[in-house]
Parts: sequence; structure tokens; C-alpha cells
Amino acid sequence: MIAVRLPAEIESRLEALAKATGRSKSFYVREAILEHLDDLEDLYLAEQRLIDIRAGRSQPIPLEDVVKRYGLED
Repeated sequence: MIAVRLPAEIESRLEALAKATGRSKSFYVREAILEHLDDLEDLYLAEQRLIDIRAGRSQPIPLEDVVKRYGLED
């Protein structure tokens, strides 16, 4: 269970969407989280990789090597 406080404008939009579609506000909140969670995880991972590369704890892989490794040549 999660409680989230939303600005009045967002709450109104969410309420209108729920009424117009016959679905619950929780349904749309869950959908929004699921839609963006992958992006947030990817962003966090990318930021951590960049920190590791800059700190010398990790080495980048050249694009050419990735293309060859996964058979992505034209």
C-alpha cells in the first residue's frame, strides 16, 4: 500500500479520466508507474555506470565491439 499526495490539478485530471473510462484512479496510477519504472531504472543504471567509468572502476565498451559481439552488422 502506498499513499501519494498529488497536486489538485493532477488529482482532478485523474478523477476525470477515471470517471470517463469507468476505471479506478488506482488503475491509472498503477499504469503510470509501470509505464515509467523501466525508464527510471534505466536512467539510474546509466548514471551509475557513468560514475563508475569516470571513477575508473569500469571501462566503456566501444560501439564497434558491441555491434560485432551481437551480430548487428549491416
